[in-house]
Amino acid sequence: MPTYAAPLRDMQFVMHELLEVENTFKEIPQYAEIDKETINQVLEEAGKFCSEILLPLNQVGDKEGCQRLDDGAIKTPTGFKDAYQQFVEGGWPALACDAKYGGQALPQLINSAVYEMMNSANQAWTMYPGLSHGAYECLHAHGTEYQKNTYLEKLVSGQWTGTMCLTEPHCGTDLGILKTKAEPLDDGAYRITGTKIFISSGDHDLSENIVHLVLARLPNAPEGSKGISLFVVPKFLPDEAGGPGVKNQVTCGALEHKMGIHGNATCVMNFDGSIGTLVGEPHKGLNAMFVMMNAARLGVGMQSLGLTEVAYQNSRVYAKERLQMRSLKGAQYPNQVADPIIVHPDVRRMLLTQRAYAEGARAFAYWVAFMIDLEQSETNQKKKEEIGDMVALLTPIIKAFITDNAFLATNEGMQVFGGHGYIAEWGMEQFVRDARINMIYEGTNTIQSLDLLGRKVLGDMGSKLKRFGKLVEQFVEAEGGRKDMAEFIDPLVDIGEKVKKLTMELGMKAMTNKNEVGAAAVPYLRVVGHFVYAFLFAKMAKISLDKKDSGDDFYKAKLATARFYFAKLLPETAYQIRVARSGSESLMALDAELF
Repeated sequence: MPTYAAPLRDMQFVMHELLEVENTFKEIPQYAEIDKETINQVLEEAGKFCSEILLPLNQVGDKEGCQRLDDGAIKTPTGFKDAYQQFVEGGWPALACDAKYGGQALPQLINSAVYEMMNSANQAWTMYPGLSHGAYECLHAHGTEYQKNTYLEKLVSGQWTGTMCLTEPHCGTDLGILKTKAEPLDDGAYRITGTKIFISSGDHDLSENIVHLVLARLPNAPEGSKGISLFVVPKFLPDEAGGPGVKNQVTCGALEHKMGIHGNATCVMNFDGSIGTLVGEPHKGLNAMFVMMNAARLGVGMQSLGLTEVAYQNSRVYAKERLQMRSLKGAQYPNQVADPIIVHPDVRRMLLTQRAYAEGARAFAYWVAFMIDLEQSETNQKKKEEIGDMVALLTPIIKAFITDNAFLATNEGMQVFGGHGYIAEWGMEQFVRDARINMIYEGTNTIQSLDLLGRKVLGDMGSKLKRFGKLVEQFVEAEGGRKDMAEFIDPLVDIGEKVKKLTMELGMKAMTNKNEVGAAAVPYLRVVGHFVYAFLFAKMAKISLDKKDSGDDFYKAKLATARFYFAKLLPETAYQIRVARSGSESLMALDAELF
């Protein structure tokens, strides 16, 4: 069975040394009492819960899966319900929620870090409370007072869980053609009718009620995405006391049989005249749902960070213990029958790839979560919008770049194990299977790439990207004179110039042929993702160089990882830039009927 220990030292490094969050939190009234010791204590306790409670259930969930019983009820794998009750009793669902509704009002950054550990231990289980937090955020931002008073306290406590219901059999990405209907009733409620598919955590036995956020179309609504409204549809209609009352006409018609995340109930949900209430304004449902969708995209990035970390931890241990062949330089452990495979260069490449993508993703995801905290607490509107723009720019990269890298990293982890990695007993193949969905749901990575290039960059003439570039320039100006930083600063400057040039070139091409955006979007996101990582690895290298005489091997390892990243991973951009520049002609030349 796989093992997992929370990477507390690196988590603390990112928070306390890279981001220096304590100093910033002291300037924010609602977070002024949050110090380093508080953060570390929360992380340590969460790490114990993940290692001791969630991890042992990961393979159980994978093997058992969820079951749809004869009466239509959904049974989660053995131990999932008990673990959820411990999660609720520990107050974990309330971590980053509004104190008005029973939350602990801690920063989103801390919540994100906890979810990293939960996803390392058990992604399928973590999806149940993860989606609930997204439903909380959506209703907190757009719900009516009735909806907030009815649902938020229950979602915050974990008594009730939440889902997001978007996809239908005929439409996934193109939500503008959805068919689910909402008929207004005399009492102000609506009757929702339609079928949704691929609904994660759609039905289960963990909580006493499930709150579905459902996209549907009102009568005479405009066509396309401008005619979509959002509704809250509970499994049980709340009674006068606020508890679960009469069963609503919401049922799980079937469970999907999937490649991975077997422990999560992925449902076909039937809404047969279900009673719901409108969230936000009519026909503005996507605007409201985007709160939950963006939270989910950041959450998916955390899922893949978690899987990258746990795959690395297990393959690292195996590489140190597995004895096979001798080093090319001769026996390194002559007293053993063979050397451990960690002496072999390509095994080290696989391990360092995982390590670099885990550390890069952690720095990136925590930085964005930290910016969300800053945005939500900022009182100056101009500064608030600037932070929001940066988060908007980076969100599709969080979702696509981290998940692409995680699938690569988990495969590298499985490869380190050789044939044993392909065997279920070791757990490595499960990480690969679980990681694969993260590239698909919450907007495929191609959609994220189109969003980045088409909307976030070309859509505003590159102004958001220039703002990020300014951060890089400031860092380069501050550290560029240091000889010991040249190996990091020089390639950072180089990739920055290449991104600028590539962006201008693609913008010019797009003016005459929109297909150029579609052809270049995926490689473009890879290039910009590496630009972000190069910036963060350079910053982490600077901190480590400053601490090189501390005697702490942590900084020595951090420097080695940064050097590996710049030498072996960043050069991918040369290939991706060439692909992005190659245009759409070779893609579109073949007639569809000839495929």
